[in-house]
Amino acid sequence: MRNIFRSILYKPVRWAVRRFSARPQREKVFAALDALYTAIEEQPGKRGLLLPFEPEKDRFIIFSDQHKGRRNGADDFTGSESNYIKALEHYNNQGYTYINLGDSEELWENSIWQVKKHNKAAFAAERNFLVGNRFIKIFGNHDLFWDNDPLAAWHLKDIYGEKLRVYEGLILQPVTREGSRLFLTHGHQGDAQSDGNWFSKFFIANIWAPLQAWLRINPNTPAWDTEKKTVHNHLMYEWSAGKEELLLITGHTHQPVFSSLTHLERLYKNFQEAMAEKSSTKEEALRKEIRIREQDFTAVAVDYMHMKPSYFNTGCCCFHDGDITGIELAGEEIRLIKWSAEKGRELLEWKKLI
Repeated sequence: MRNIFRSILYKPVRWAVRRFSARPQREKVFAALDALYTAIEEQPGKRGLLLPFEPEKDRFIIFSDQHKGRRNGADDFTGSESNYIKALEHYNNQGYTYINLGDSEELWENSIWQVKKHNKAAFAAERNFLVGNRFIKIFGNHDLFWDNDPLAAWHLKDIYGEKLRVYEGLILQPVTREGSRLFLTHGHQGDAQSDGNWFSKFFIANIWAPLQAWLRINPNTPAWDTEKKTVHNHLMYEWSAGKEELLLITGHTHQPVFSSLTHLERLYKNFQEAMAEKSSTKEEALRKEIRIREQDFTAVAVDYMHMKPSYFNTGCCCFHDGDITGIELAGEEIRLIKWSAEKGRELLEWKKLI
């Protein structure tokens, strides 16, 4: 039956995907981010939290894009579940506040009942952060359900054992000294498929996306489309670079970004510096790693040598090899970290937060 419908609907659905998930428009993305940021500033607690924090004392771990599914062949979280739970146990024991930055549940392809049934261990690890009020949950485009479904509040209480509010964004405001604010959101703002009025969000989350999934037609989102990934990173960087004393942290693309640079861009930058230093040994090592990384992702920003360190991306918790990446805020530092089955926690990049 699916094959029959797929043969009939494939062309019109692909046309609609291209039409309504076209290349993101700078004006729409910027307007959506501006609107959310202003709303949080002016009405904290409605669309997002404005949270004072002490950079030298408070500790946060930020993960996004788990895409918890139903443990079928399309469930990308399956291989990462053990690393995710191990990481959460570590951060909970260390007293971190957990910020879940969206797309935690894959509710375009699965029902909430299926996700609840097959992710009890992961939900239990998240639930531990509610003790002491150390859990902040943000919705993304694949779990818009938490923002627009009438039964969302009931399901959240059923999962976590108590009421939990899900927000669109968060602003962390340092209180002990001068420093940059941190603006956190999933990053789908301005996306034609995922960011609109209540009806459009409901239609996309509950009708359009499940139809694409059932027909097995690629939804063509930034997480899976390298061109859109590049455009997204560029727009997020442009928006954040235009703000004073503000750092932007998103998810959405599944690609880690630290201080506005992807890993490949940082390799290119290091390679240019090695050439300037005339370090042949360093040049050769970097050249080899660049060749490896270019097999997966080739796009590099034109101005990677001079980018303002204003944009960060958590990466995801559903890499094909089971690794997960995230961002820590602790000890006046911001850190990009990876958890793997072989090595546990690895520090990839870090810099002073203030």
